[in-house]
Amino acid sequence: MQLEQVRAVVTGAASGIGRCFATELARHGASVAAVDVNGSGLQELDAETNDLKGDVVTTQLDVTNESAVVLFMNKTSEKFGGVNVLVNNAAILRDGPLAKKEGGWTRKLPTAVWKQVLEVNLTAPYFLAREMVADALQRQQQTSLIVNISSLSRAGNPHQSNYSASKAALDACTRTWALELAQSGIRVAGIAPGLVDTPMLGQLAEDTRNSLIAGIPLQRIGTPHEIWLALKFIIECDYFTGRVVEVDGGSTF
Repeated sequence: MQLEQVRAVVTGAASGIGRCFATELARHGASVAAVDVNGSGLQELDAETNDLKGDVVTTQLDVTNESAVVLFMNKTSEKFGGVNVLVNNAAILRDGPLAKKEGGWTRKLPTAVWKQVLEVNLTAPYFLAREMVADALQRQQQTSLIVNISSLSRAGNPHQSNYSASKAALDACTRTWALELAQSGIRVAGIAPGLVDTPMLGQLAEDTRNSLIAGIPLQRIGTPHEIWLALKFIIECDYFTGRVVEVDGGSTF
């Protein structure tokens, strides 16, 4: 697929990797529906992309709200004449140990925190992918693409049982959907970034961040633009499906 043919939905587009995705797609002539819960970040994205070759339309949206997602996808498809690229990038971290003894009592990971991460990181991509695929099949689109943004934490990471579980499950969906949908002209792929310079990374304690960087063979954090290059490859390579690209400076565990 050529970039100027892309009619994309990008979630988590107000900052970090998602913002870079939306900006670069528009720079290359794509039409982009950029969504996030962060309204001020979307306003900044609007201002930054005003003069680019493609169009960026921003929408403040809670991607865990099923009815709102259905309405948004319907309206976006009508506006674009069909969505042919979906980038499931929105994700949250709510780290904590499963259970930890502190003094005379034991602190447990709250169920609400477990559910919140799964809803944003796994259930929301399911909502969005389901609506895109149903519309693409109805329109008999010849080619479409879903890209799920995973993480190296999919292999397991201390204090991230909710986040790791959500990303491992998203990878399973990537493979499953790719197998289901290939004959309909719909490719499904993933990208698993390592440490990337984003606001999410800023949530880590400095000592934790430094120890993680020390374990990266390239000895540095990645940039959002380097993750964009992986997305660009996936979009343009029509033979790529059912796989997750690791962009991690060599630090895969």
